[in-house]
Amino acid sequence: MSTELNMPQMGYDMKEGTVVRWLLDEGASVNEGDPIAEIETDKAVVEFESYATGLLRKILVPDGTTVPVGQAIAIVGDPDEEILVAEIDSPESELIETVEISEPETEQQEIVVEPNIETPSTNKEVVSNRGLKASPVARKLAAELGIDLSVIIGTGPGGRITKNDVLAAGEGSPQVTDIQPQITDHVEIGSNSNSVGSEQFATSSEDTPSESIPLTRMRQQISRVTVQSKQEKPHFYISADVDMTRAMQLRSQINTDLADEGVKVTVNDLIIKACVEALKKYPKFNAYLEESAIKVNKEINIGVAVAEEEGLIVPAIMDCGGKSLRDIAKASKDLASRATAGSLSPTEYTGGTFAISNLGMFDVTSFAAIIYPPQTAMIAVGTVTKRPVVKDDQIVIADMMTATLSADHRVVDGAEGARFIMEVKEQLQNPLSMVV
Repeated sequence: MSTELNMPQMGYDMKEGTVVRWLLDEGASVNEGDPIAEIETDKAVVEFESYATGLLRKILVPDGTTVPVGQAIAIVGDPDEEILVAEIDSPESELIETVEISEPETEQQEIVVEPNIETPSTNKEVVSNRGLKASPVARKLAAELGIDLSVIIGTGPGGRITKNDVLAAGEGSPQVTDIQPQITDHVEIGSNSNSVGSEQFATSSEDTPSESIPLTRMRQQISRVTVQSKQEKPHFYISADVDMTRAMQLRSQINTDLADEGVKVTVNDLIIKACVEALKKYPKFNAYLEESAIKVNKEINIGVAVAEEEGLIVPAIMDCGGKSLRDIAKASKDLASRATAGSLSPTEYTGGTFAISNLGMFDVTSFAAIIYPPQTAMIAVGTVTKRPVVKDDQIVIADMMTATLSADHRVVDGAEGARFIMEVKEQLQNPLSMVV
């Protein structure tokens, strides 16, 4: 019996993906779990593993094509099995249109300019050009500005035309110039010398040199996720200064003892372990909100924010609840190397239940992070620095670090957040409890 392989959902808000390239040819033998294609998501390029065994009977989507989640991209079946043509004949234009209507409603409703002018007659040709790869927002904007999509070179995946491509093409367009006076007409101009005149207002942007940088796919994803998080999650923040003196001493001792094994414990590994122990005690911070219920995750999967050239990814170290500090150190090193190589699994990209962002390597003292949906909380830590502190009424020099908790007020309250970060602080200030 044939099995359709569909575009997988590799993130809670993933709407579409791009088939970068097929790793196997039609007719090749496939086992369940074999990598058969590279899929580009909003975050990275990952290998897509077959969930069926047989022959790769038909590739439905060519390299470079973007399709929505759930769209069939290939068929695996038996050698002698008849496959109906209706199952496999999908024109590229239909694929593209399916992608467009699956865009989030927020993008559909995005309005750049709404001047009260008649739509140029050329708009009908722009909108009807259905064979072009273009997002709904790009099509709408092109129609409003009277720009022919066929003359625009798309910078999106597979040559797809984005909103920024249309805006770049519209610079100097008569349609754009025509609507400027209507915008400035709504500005109330005063008579005194300090008022901004309509002429100054209209030309100020022209006098300022600028460069249009199209958003990458990852940048667009970061934009959507962060805006959604800040809009949906009522963030609150709690900071604490942590004395890392004992933790740094223990780290040095462990690394000396384990040098022959090639294991090196980092400051971030200590923080991960401390957060794991705190999450065991306060499981609501390892949860997510689902409609009218708080769902507590059974596993503790710690996401670690990694800065890539194109943007931020947050892959997770899976099932940290039963891992020792040594195990966490090994897993962290492996995760970092595979993140650099682009060989992380979809589960590692999407399975985090709590996240840590560490900017200590950039000599940042403190900052607050945006919670990574659908998680409830995240900790941001700065660099470990030597500071004067008061101990037993004496001023001494200690290794100090500032940690800031970001939490979703719908799930947890301030007092709970305070207890949680104090537990993290306690674990780090008495680190022997994490290794015995």
